Amino acid sequence: MRILVVEDDVKIAADIAATLEAAGYVVDRETDGEEAWFRGDTEDYAAVVLDLGLPGMDGLAVLKRWRAEGRRLPVLVLSARGTWSERVEGIDAGADDYLPKPFHMDELLARLRAVIRRSAGHAAPALAAGPVRIDPRQMRVTVDGVPRALSPQEYRLLAYLMLHAGRVVPQQELAEHLQGAHDERESNAVEVLVGRVRRKLGADIIETRRGFGYLVAADAS
Repeated sequence: MRILVVEDDVKIAADIAATLEAAGYVVDRETDGEEAWFRGDTEDYAAVVLDLGLPGMDGLAVLKRWRAEGRRLPVLVLSARGTWSERVEGIDAGADDYLPKPFHMDELLARLRAVIRRSAGHAAPALAAGPVRIDPRQMRVTVDGVPRALSPQEYRLLAYLMLHAGRVVPQQELAEHLQGAHDERESNAVEVLVGRVRRKLGADIIETRRGFGYLVAADAS
């Protein structure tokens, strides 16, 4: 899944990006509020990690503008402004969660997983579809309880489809969440990855809807 990190402190941004990438996410970074607004308005992200103190346009203005334009992407706000009134202002502006600085990276990851999960309508921390189960915290995939090894891109593809189980996901949308904005995308990359996942987990886990995209069926429960 693809995450936009908006932070003008170079070291903090680098630390966040490294942490998210190690956890299996694809990360794009911006340091300027205007550029961040444009990126979030025109590209597809699973979530945004948004600092409030930004040059160009502050993070609160960016968030309000996204929400006014109907952009519903989950936003985790970061800020050194830790008073309760400022947290309330951030939540009221449309933030899905608020994390004051300084923070532990494990907490940022947990909160990010939660806002992504909630945005897709999932309450439980694990994702399940038939015999397949994903533990996002450990990046662990099992079939009938037996661990299966996936490459980072295979994991991202499966996790995105299972997060959106029951919805046909277009191929272009999948491709955008497998690679960063500046990565070169091969035209058949998604088909190749789907084939690899099917070989490792079972041919029935991912359905192809010709002309529309790919589907992981939602559990009846």
